[in-house]
Amino acid sequence: MAGSGGKGVGQIVTGLGESGLGKALAAIAAAFLFRMFSGPGPALLPENCADDDDIDDQSDFDGGHTGKVVPVTIRWRSITCSLSDKSSKSVRFLLKNVEGEAKPGRLLAIMGPSGSGKTTLLNILAGQLTASPRLHLSGLLEVNGNPSMKKTYKFAFVRQEDLFFSQLTVRETLSLAAELQLPEITTVEARDEYVNNLLFKIGLVSCADSIVGDAKIRGISGGEKKRLSLACELIASPSVIFADEPTTGLDAFQAEKVVENLRQLAEDGHTVICSIHQPRSSVYSKFDDIVLLTEGALVYAGPARDAPLEYFSKLGYSCPDHVNPAEFLADLISIDYSSSASVDSSQKRIDGLVESFSQQSSTILYATPIAIRDVSKDSVKFERRRIVRKKGSWWRQFSLLLKRAWMQASRDGPTNKVRARMSIASAIIFGSVFWRMGRSQTSIQDRMGLLQVAAINTAMAALTKTVGVFPKERAIVDRERAKGCYALGPYLVSKLLAEIPVGAAFPLMFGAVLYPMARLHPTFSRFGKFCGIVTVESFAASAMGLTVGAMVPTTEAAMAVGPSLMTVFIVFGGYYVNAENTPIIFRWIPRISLIRWAFEGFCINEFRGLEFDHQHSYDIQTGEQALDRLSFAQSHIRDTVVAQSRILLFLYCITHRLMEKNKPKYQQIQLPPSDKIQPEQQLEPFNTDQVEQYQPKESPPPDQIESNQQLESPEIDQIRPFILEGPAV
Repeated sequence: MAGSGGKGVGQIVTGLGESGLGKALAAIAAAFLFRMFSGPGPALLPENCADDDDIDDQSDFDGGHTGKVVPVTIRWRSITCSLSDKSSKSVRFLLKNVEGEAKPGRLLAIMGPSGSGKTTLLNILAGQLTASPRLHLSGLLEVNGNPSMKKTYKFAFVRQEDLFFSQLTVRETLSLAAELQLPEITTVEARDEYVNNLLFKIGLVSCADSIVGDAKIRGISGGEKKRLSLACELIASPSVIFADEPTTGLDAFQAEKVVENLRQLAEDGHTVICSIHQPRSSVYSKFDDIVLLTEGALVYAGPARDAPLEYFSKLGYSCPDHVNPAEFLADLISIDYSSSASVDSSQKRIDGLVESFSQQSSTILYATPIAIRDVSKDSVKFERRRIVRKKGSWWRQFSLLLKRAWMQASRDGPTNKVRARMSIASAIIFGSVFWRMGRSQTSIQDRMGLLQVAAINTAMAALTKTVGVFPKERAIVDRERAKGCYALGPYLVSKLLAEIPVGAAFPLMFGAVLYPMARLHPTFSRFGKFCGIVTVESFAASAMGLTVGAMVPTTEAAMAVGPSLMTVFIVFGGYYVNAENTPIIFRWIPRISLIRWAFEGFCINEFRGLEFDHQHSYDIQTGEQALDRLSFAQSHIRDTVVAQSRILLFLYCITHRLMEKNKPKYQQIQLPPSDKIQPEQQLEPFNTDQVEQYQPKESPPPDQIESNQQLESPEIDQIRPFILEGPAV
């Protein structure tokens, strides 16, 4: 039915033009448009999810907006990640046989020097490791004691980059996120109460009505942005929270505030896992468990605070008094590259520490018992279910996204002011160069040159603005779609409609200044048509910018590709190469060149009906003769506008397709060979029949980590005594 409907719409649209290529573009674009409007727009789900017959109602599982958190314990064993070079002749190990455990109600920190594999391990646990054919990932992941190769619980992932719509306030950002992620909250009062509670919980009340801001306009601070990222991820009450170096770029005070928020979330029952580089002592004291990595190998995993210091002291490495434990641990597991002797010494020390922990890992790693929060039996059947987030209807998504897009476009004062000034300045410059053109023979060339320059300027201005902004916005959209907030169709349609009032203002300013200065065809109807053509061209160029932004990964690449493609369209724009003289293999390019269609529309609007001064019989006497020399005599303004509209529609559909195709793909973990799997430590099973009320538990005293077993120290003659250099603080 959808296919026949799309075909019918395509037939209607193709009736507007004559060109075979135009009909093809219109048919394809109409089919995509029909799909965007009629399709249900399912959410993006984690890769390799269960089949549809595994989908079950999540009313028992989802905490919803009630704040209920389902406890999740994650255990990983034999995690190995390697990266081969392009020739596959050499392999570099990012992680080597790593194990660990994260428990509900406890804050786990992954620590280590730069390049130790912290972020890699965190991405693997969160299922966010970018897929690559050169990567090989193997290991075992268990969720509440059940092997799991896919995400069967709700989780939040706070990345290092804080990306938001800069013109929205903190309250508006959270409110729109709540409306998109929690459509079951139907009343404004309930949503406002939910958002206010979240603002208070994360400590954003003081900046709730401040705009987020960006590099162009000052907004909230870096620490507040990090907490806002955390708040946006908490809306759906996730069981597990992953945070990738949440303190990066923050001062000591803001860093401690962020970690304090993570600590509070752990106390509320979430399983919190973060990677962190080198925290200060007050931040280190908030961790319940730590994982120490160096060069991808595991040096320690278990209770934090004094437990690792006690463990390393038994190996002969004592932390001096008044020294930050985190700094001591970082120095202990780092390689000193100051000299070849120090490299050998530190490498031997690290090898000994890795070997020592591999022999004692089960005793230390599982020293802290798992506490289970009160939860029904039905809510922990993770292995049979996958998360299916409820979403609002297509029109609800469209209305919310239209509201957000309009606020972003209309409030962007600095950008809008620059665009307005540039439009007026360009019009004044061109109008001064082509000041009050007459009807002489030489004015024919002047008119053509001015119209070509106007077409190029309009297209380039719209293109560069879009390609400079959209790649960053696409990153936000990809994240929100990955959480199942909305589909691509309502997003693209809302973006197009929201930008019409603002986007149309700048080409209209350009035309209003240029037209009278150059004394183009002096009738009001011709002026209106000129403004209409330049406006449609501007939106078509913006659509081209969206396509380029969806095609390439970064803003820099988009800024390189966009103008290059536009240069090709300029060459085949109808002024430099006549359409009849274009080589056969390139004749399709003028048909898709928005410069060509805009220039053709401008020329028809300007020359048709004009008469020029002439002295010789071979002079051009009428505007129709000038159009005939450009091969535009048989065209009409309506045809050029329809062609640009087709290009705009087609480019939006290509953008839709590219964003679907280029959505983030993540590496899947493979089972390791049976001889490489570490023996599992037998623990008390996760039994919901013996549920106890959750209470955060302190780490056991260091002297209870081992009662009867003495840790084995490395040979003294193989490792130099470790001395912490620098003054004690």
